[in-house]
Amino acid sequence: MIARLKIASLSEWTSGNHRPFVIAGPCSAENEEQVLTTAKEIAEIGKISVLRAGLWKPRTNPGSFEGVGAEGFPWLRKAKEQTGLLIAVEVATPDHVKQCLDNGIDVLWIGARTTVSPFAVNDIAKVLKGQNIPVLVKNPLHPDIQLWAGAIERLNKAGITRLAAVHRGFYSYEKTKYRNVPLWEIPIELKRRYPTLPLLTDPSHLCGETELISEVSQRALDMGFDGLMIESHFRPESALSDARQQLTPSALAEMLSGLKVRNIEPAPTAESDMLESLRAIIDETDEQILHALSRRIEVVKEIGALKKERNLTVLQIKRWNNIISSRLESGEKLGIEQKFLMKILAMVHEESIRIQTEIMKGNGAEKKD
Repeated sequence: MIARLKIASLSEWTSGNHRPFVIAGPCSAENEEQVLTTAKEIAEIGKISVLRAGLWKPRTNPGSFEGVGAEGFPWLRKAKEQTGLLIAVEVATPDHVKQCLDNGIDVLWIGARTTVSPFAVNDIAKVLKGQNIPVLVKNPLHPDIQLWAGAIERLNKAGITRLAAVHRGFYSYEKTKYRNVPLWEIPIELKRRYPTLPLLTDPSHLCGETELISEVSQRALDMGFDGLMIESHFRPESALSDARQQLTPSALAEMLSGLKVRNIEPAPTAESDMLESLRAIIDETDEQILHALSRRIEVVKEIGALKKERNLTVLQIKRWNNIISSRLESGEKLGIEQKFLMKILAMVHEESIRIQTEIMKGNGAEKKD
């Protein structure tokens, strides 16, 4: 399903025409010196469109630094006056939105902890009705694309057309090298559903460590994401929140200069003709795969009917182990990555089990005479 939303392009609400579109600034506005110094150094990079700074910080544990609140508005206004950068602030309540609108904030963003609540998003959307201020929507903490999409649609129905989605990774109980696992397939699916929706990546929250930010930023650009939202602090070692994931402005400048921006569409050349030829091969190959899957499903139905007739269990673990070992061996010879192939085998086997279980219950197609 591709949803038809009325979405404005980034060029309609950003002060620059930089590609990628970059938002940068401290995790939290801590004091006037920190905000102004960081803003000036970021502006000197010349590739930043928006200065971000949190005024209200939703924290897991009480007693943690939860932001300076409204005290920070004069610092942000002064930063805008001195640098010309647009200003972005996170909002989590209708009151936050009202204060931002009253203080001339240019861009709002809805954090991961707020996106999870349709009630909270709906309350924010009601306050924003008729405003059409740019709003960024971060993905929810857990990998639920429906919540993410729902938040975007609620805001769009309230008249917000200057929208963008921010991929900041997803919470995982398992420990990985990332603070939040990327699960790139989810933002890709979101983009498929809303082709005109700008899509940014927040490598700071995704990585949790500055050493990984460049790698993740480049991968986002390789996949055609529109921009980046990166945390930067002129003195990160003294930051009151998320110190380990904030780059200094100089490190940010170096990182941005090292990124390679890819073309979304190829220029009309012989190389682009070759690309289309290769894509045609992919399309034909995919068609063959679909026909092969259809044949396999028909055979699975016949096997299910025979198992029912002979009173055999659906799961035959010895057979499943043989499939895994033989297919992985064949895949290795063909140069197919083992982890990828194992995912496919598991999905195909799961569907086979489902079909045969339905046949056992008398709900599926059984073998015909």
